[in-house]
Amino acid sequence: MVNLQTQLAGCKMASPLVLASGFLGLDWASLDRVAKSGAAAVTTKSCNLEGRDGYSNPTVLANENYMLNAIGLANAGIEHEIDEISTFKKKSQAVIIGSIFESSPEKFAEVAKRISTAKPHLIELDLSCPHLGGKGFENYKDFASDPKSISEVVKATKKATKIPIFAKLSPNVPNIGELAKAAESAGANGITAINTAGGMLISADFQKPILSNKYGGLSGPAIKPIALKSVYQIYESVKIPIIGTGGVATGEDAIEMLLAGAAAVGIGTATYHRGIEAFKLIESEMQHWMEKNKSGSVKELIGKAHE
Repeated sequence: MVNLQTQLAGCKMASPLVLASGFLGLDWASLDRVAKSGAAAVTTKSCNLEGRDGYSNPTVLANENYMLNAIGLANAGIEHEIDEISTFKKKSQAVIIGSIFESSPEKFAEVAKRISTAKPHLIELDLSCPHLGGKGFENYKDFASDPKSISEVVKATKKATKIPIFAKLSPNVPNIGELAKAAESAGANGITAINTAGGMLISADFQKPILSNKYGGLSGPAIKPIALKSVYQIYESVKIPIIGTGGVATGEDAIEMLLAGAAAVGIGTATYHRGIEAFKLIESEMQHWMEKNKSGSVKELIGKAHE
């Protein structure tokens, strides 16, 4: 019998499988349903202080190879999120990760302080959405690419809460290891990698971009090589745990992410392709692979590709 247990900053998990932010996690009921369907941890949809309307349709395009979205981090604000997390914790034993974003280190800290009242197990700093912009968020892109900005956000949020902080990083940078190191040095307890890659689609028939925002975030199988490279580089740069996410659709994909250095594996677009049963299917496939390859535990697989 293989051991799928893992840990993230002291949080014990029955398996490495984590629901990524933005997928099936709009309220406590959907998060609970995902947890009951096999996710050992669930991440909320990213929220900020006042909430955001997001972009107008079309916002999502998908096929068997990828998903491209520009939803614009639409959310109802921190007070709504506090209620949803609080209710979830009364209903479920699964680990819950509260995802937050804002336009400045000071506002990040305020959201972290307020979300902490709901006592999520971890807080994820969404520093790297590739399509966020608009009034008040003109400088948001700096958080994705500038070590100093990442450090300032992490330091500010660490002062505002005692809950472990994970920094979610972008692949759209020259050196993701450098950014992870900046987050670790500032006090981050872990890294989530990667956020979606930047992308767009143009209609030949209409001769214009398809998404209303023009640019979007690319996820799904097409970005798995980018995610693996990023996790591999981060593992060589820091000692804190990594949630590896990006393109994981099968049990073997999840194993590869562990081998690259991830302690846990985020699942997102796979829920579109395989449904909510993706977690149980991927877990079963992981168990089969581990038994076939005489691997006894997740712990012994983490980072093994570096040997």
